[in-house]
Amino acid sequence: MVAQAEGRVGRAVVAAVVAGLMVGATGCSGGGAAAEDARAATDSVEVLHRAAAALERAGTAKARTSMEMATGGTRVTIRGEGVYDFKDQMGQLKVLLPQDPAGTAEHRPITELLAPGALFMKNRGAGVPADKWVRVDTAGLSDGNLVTGGATDPYAAAELLRGARTVTYVGRTEVAGTPVRHYRGTADLNVAAEGAPKGQRAALKAAAKGFATAEVPFDAYLDDQGRLRKVRHRFSFVNGLQKGTVAVASTTLLYDFGVPADVRLPESGDIFAGKIAE
Repeated sequence: MVAQAEGRVGRAVVAAVVAGLMVGATGCSGGGAAAEDARAATDSVEVLHRAAAALERAGTAKARTSMEMATGGTRVTIRGEGVYDFKDQMGQLKVLLPQDPAGTAEHRPITELLAPGALFMKNRGAGVPADKWVRVDTAGLSDGNLVTGGATDPYAAAELLRGARTVTYVGRTEVAGTPVRHYRGTADLNVAAEGAPKGQRAALKAAAKGFATAEVPFDAYLDDQGRLRKVRHRFSFVNGLQKGTVAVASTTLLYDFGVPADVRLPESGDIFAGKIAE
């Protein structure tokens, strides 16, 4: 995980990972909005199954991510920000690590490139030259990179909703000033993997095996075009060191659809081939 950096908090997180304000109708009569909400409630599962396709049609977006976990009595939050190209399933995020417990150590932001089947990281940590990238095969990660990178891949977050089995339509609300519909439910990682594109399938299958349970509770917020504006997943995995279950809450916020998102993967000569220090 990106938190494999200096300090006790960073090491603790690595050990754990590795071992609305209600709004009315907009532009519709009260009866029309009620009818739309009734359909939304009836078609909740299908609406969520189509969320990834709606993002592909949207093309690109800016993204903010937040990952929270509590382990050993310490709560850690890792934040990220960047852009994502949903057509090519590629993105770039700048991930900020938490301070050390004493609050004295400043960690350099980690640049992450997200691609089908791979995660690239720069400023990865000790032992990696500053100008080199580290490449990780996401299918080889026990969590399929839903947690390891310190941010859930935005496209994978939407694809996970293909596994939605039980869904409740909560109602209309707002996300960053945009009217949205709020859905709450549980997704099955195995089901999501079966319907996912080839680039995401192996990673989701790995996550289904690696987490403590394949059932993932979520809250999803979609706009009137069916685009995912915000999603919060709650993962759980076994902490082998403390012999308990660690809960991880991952939130992805999408906005400014259609922005330029020129994501370029590093050349082979720019990828670090040596041993990574722990």
